[in-house]
Amino acid sequence: MTHLHTTQNTSDKGILQINVISAENNFPIENATVTIANTETPDQIIEKLTTNSSGQTQQIELPAPPLEYSQQADEPRPYTEYTIQVTAPGFEPLTIEGTEVLPTATALQGVRLRPLPLGPSGPIIIPDHRLYGTYPPKIAEDEVKPTSETGEIVLSRVVVPQTIVVHDGTPSDTSAKNYFIPYRDYIKNVACSEIYATWPRSTITANVLAIMSFTLNRVYTEWYRNKGYDFTITSSTAFDHKWIYGRNIFESISVIVDEIFDQYLSRPDVKQPILTQYCDGKRVQCEGWMTQWGSKALGDEGYSPIEILRYYYGEDMYINSAEQISGIPSSWPGYDLSIGSSGDKVRQMQEQLLTIASVYTAIPSFIPSGYFDEDTAQAVREFQSVFGLPPTGIVDFPTWYKISHIYVAVSRIGELNP
Repeated sequence: MTHLHTTQNTSDKGILQINVISAENNFPIENATVTIANTETPDQIIEKLTTNSSGQTQQIELPAPPLEYSQQADEPRPYTEYTIQVTAPGFEPLTIEGTEVLPTATALQGVRLRPLPLGPSGPIIIPDHRLYGTYPPKIAEDEVKPTSETGEIVLSRVVVPQTIVVHDGTPSDTSAKNYFIPYRDYIKNVACSEIYATWPRSTITANVLAIMSFTLNRVYTEWYRNKGYDFTITSSTAFDHKWIYGRNIFESISVIVDEIFDQYLSRPDVKQPILTQYCDGKRVQCEGWMTQWGSKALGDEGYSPIEILRYYYGEDMYINSAEQISGIPSSWPGYDLSIGSSGDKVRQMQEQLLTIASVYTAIPSFIPSGYFDEDTAQAVREFQSVFGLPPTGIVDFPTWYKISHIYVAVSRIGELNP
């Protein structure tokens, strides 16, 4: 468990935690040294931290702007930017400039260090948040793609992909890099780049659903590949969402994505996920689309996620679930696993968790038996604590798939974030 450390006594604070892993094998890096400074005064070190056996620093409180800045448009920048420098024996050092800390929110900055033989990597510079910076508005498209366009839809059902290939630029920019990003990590990045984690939970959920549905439409229709490109989606706001390489995410958004990542938005008699386009609603207006600031206001009024979505997209919009999730050893059994549960699903979960515990040594070892006992529950609780889930000791939907996600990463069954 991490513990909270206060650095300064200010009226508004956010929480920051750094998670450091190896870019070679996704293993946590223990005893990495992390320094934190305000990006405006990078030479004035605020805090120096060391990672634990899970590659994590303690959580620290840092100064942040007043909460009201993120509650209304046209306010000053609602987050403080910090510069993170990370070093570890045997690894190339890395600097990240622009980590965002919002008041009352927990920011999680992931750091991937390259082993020395792989050579140095340049600094990561995180640009302005979508709602604060200046970015091109979305070019309008039809929300449902006709099958008669160039190329053909080749998928017969909606599948949550293991990996999203993100082209970090406009479609025609051949100099832009492609990044292979796990689907959930991509959605979390976009949501944290597009909206503020201090908004109501229902607003965040509605926006996450719109982001996922838009993304799965690109996957289902193979929109860019049918045009001759070798990627799934771009980071250009004129064409898709804002995705920012190396940025931090926020715990509140991460938890919501883990809970609903298999969902998307549908209309009756339309098989493909709806291309749910949106805009900020302040600097850019978009009739018939959801506006981000408008969805925030509706959340403040107590609207549910589906009520927010139907307010903008119409009463015939509904939430659907994907028929398949790719890149996992086995699907969630459809019910929670807890003390007293038994069977093949329990054993499979135990074996995956034991593999993870061999790498994340804060998770206690146990003997996989196919029976969910107190030792299993304790290992699950520690896993949940390490990976930002409520430490209930119960393997629910988000915990099952988080175990699968981390298991695939550390066992090299699949390739995450190459």
